[in-house]
Amino acid sequence: MSPATLEKENKEITRQYKELLRISYQILSDDDKKMIRSAFEIAMDAHKDQRRKSGEAYIFHPIAVAKIVASEIGLDAVSITAALLHDVVEDSDYTLDDIERMFGESVARIVDGLTKIAHLKKDMNISQQAENFRKMLLTLNDDVRVILIKIADRYHNMLTLDSMPEQKQVQIASETLYIYAPLAHRIGLYNIKTELEDLSLKYTEPEVYKDIKGKIEDSKEEQQAYINAFTKVIQKSLDKEGLNYIIKGRMKSIFSMRRKMKAQNVSFDEIYDKFAIRIIYKSDKQNEKFLAWKIYSIVTDHFTPNPVRLRDWISSPKSTGYEALHITVMGPKGRWVEVQIRSERMHEIAEKGYAAHFKYKHGDHKEQGIDVWLNRLQEALENATASAVDFVEEFKLNLYSKEIFVFTPKGELKSLPKGATPLDFAFNIHTAVGMQTRGAKVNGKLVPLNTTLNSGDQVEIITSEQAKPNQNWLDYATTARARAKIKSSLREEKKSMAEEGKEILRRKLKSQKVTLNEDVINKMVVYFKLKTSLDLFYRVGIGAIGNQMIKDFASSYSNAFISFFKNKIRRTPIPEDINKDEITTKYDMLVFGKEEEKLDYKLSQCCNPIPGDEVFGFVSVSEGIKVHKKNCPNAIALQSNYAYRIISAKWIDSSQEEFKSEIQLTGIDNLGLVSQITELISNNMHVNMRNLNFSTDGGTFTGRITVVVKNIGILKKLINNLKQINGIDKVSRI
Repeated sequence: MSPATLEKENKEITRQYKELLRISYQILSDDDKKMIRSAFEIAMDAHKDQRRKSGEAYIFHPIAVAKIVASEIGLDAVSITAALLHDVVEDSDYTLDDIERMFGESVARIVDGLTKIAHLKKDMNISQQAENFRKMLLTLNDDVRVILIKIADRYHNMLTLDSMPEQKQVQIASETLYIYAPLAHRIGLYNIKTELEDLSLKYTEPEVYKDIKGKIEDSKEEQQAYINAFTKVIQKSLDKEGLNYIIKGRMKSIFSMRRKMKAQNVSFDEIYDKFAIRIIYKSDKQNEKFLAWKIYSIVTDHFTPNPVRLRDWISSPKSTGYEALHITVMGPKGRWVEVQIRSERMHEIAEKGYAAHFKYKHGDHKEQGIDVWLNRLQEALENATASAVDFVEEFKLNLYSKEIFVFTPKGELKSLPKGATPLDFAFNIHTAVGMQTRGAKVNGKLVPLNTTLNSGDQVEIITSEQAKPNQNWLDYATTARARAKIKSSLREEKKSMAEEGKEILRRKLKSQKVTLNEDVINKMVVYFKLKTSLDLFYRVGIGAIGNQMIKDFASSYSNAFISFFKNKIRRTPIPEDINKDEITTKYDMLVFGKEEEKLDYKLSQCCNPIPGDEVFGFVSVSEGIKVHKKNCPNAIALQSNYAYRIISAKWIDSSQEEFKSEIQLTGIDNLGLVSQITELISNNMHVNMRNLNFSTDGGTFTGRITVVVKNIGILKKLINNLKQINGIDKVSRI
């Protein structure tokens, strides 16, 4: 590089650095400026020999990230310093101890968090990528600023993605859509979220992006004229009230236009709400709400509002901290226009997310949003015992979901993700309430536990000490917290049932003159085509492996033992690598969707899933449902680009499958008979009652009960127990 070019580059570096200081000037003390200057010098030294793919000096990247952190997120000097140093430990001889010695513990902790994330980036397949995401979220425990700087880092990488090879562009863009955009959205960084989505679309669907962008550019003047016409109508009335305000028009993002075109199956020209108008007013904290509704009143005096489209995020802020009043009105030329009314404080929080909260924190409980969110996140992470991919999927569901607001019986307001059920609400209140849920009332009426809640519902949970989670609850719950708690409870129950089963098995084998030891357990696992001893004990515990089956095994085991002595032949050991396919086919089957339907499918060649693997279905155009493993190398691309064609799938254990059966009873009618029957059934932990019908005639009764059982053994046991009840004459299965 020629001296002239080098001098030009150095001048540009200095200009960019001064620009960074100018952006953050108002919030910096003299010590802050010294710290940032020192960080800049260290970064310059660490990256002096490095160039980016585009050919420019590497130092431009940390400066750009620091500028985003300062201007778009509005963070403090510690964050700006950490942003300048975020690649130093990774790319040079400087150590974390050096950073701590020079800049203090906070900066070092943030840089450490960012370095941990960077370490996992090399050639990742999906499960590593998901694991990396989980680790990245764990760094939030150290300092939330790690994630904010990481998002700024990703944003700048997306802005400079042109110099990357095409394959890398698509990979980074897909990952951004999959993880970083939802995360930015959840932290309230709406501007950055929008930019990340648009930039990702630029590389995942370049033609579509170019087409929509061109159309937006072409209609810019017309849109501005429309905004001016709208403003003119209400300006006079707003001025008359002495309000201090500005009105801004904003085009919807390219990504959201694309989403609308896909969802509504319309062309660009057919989208009716292409832009929103914002009225941003000056106000002190006391009058904010009053002035918002005053402006609402003025706007609706001139334009008719759509009553269904009123959103009051001032009385009930979103859990991201977002506050505003949204109304959709019929504007000039008969067009619907979304009008967002917000104060300057609300506007800053909407633009900069949680970071702006720190500026306005006065102990008001609404301002504690980030702490609430971090606590929820902490819980999700602590319970993340499933695979990393599962964790990311569930976390992502909860990240992107819109919110609903529901009331407790005492009138407290609770925020839940859209699509939540009474079971999610129960676990949101407290784990103990969730675990003992017996039923739920919504607006005073008893409803099934899988009912979808709506904003404004009042929810009451009915608990019982006898109630406990069952397998179906996983289909009723949608939030990560509820699902994690249910899964862990089911695991515990399976363990305790298995312990019971082990004792039963020991007794039954003893009566057959067989001692339960490791060799017998291994042989039984193979004999019943199972995977583990836990499965064996559990099946004995629930009665899926009954007396006769145990007797059959015992006689085959004894015969093998006798023939061993007779023939003095050395037995071949059980092969270590038992064919998983052969063992699991008998017990495992694949079901799809929330309803767990049995559908036709093909196993994909790219990852060859086998029974027991974590899987999902992909609805292909020509070959129907193709089943992929969740850690299949192609999974992330499919989930990022074709999310609407993904269908949940799982292998279910056929011994866990439940069957409906109808029982008919006849006998002599006497007082309390019905309660004796129902008590007997409900006390049997493996039977669920679905339907009950009793009729009496001349002192005799006939009853029909629909029960749900796991296997025929349990049903037979139930029928025998019912026969013992005094007054019952006949019990038969219909």
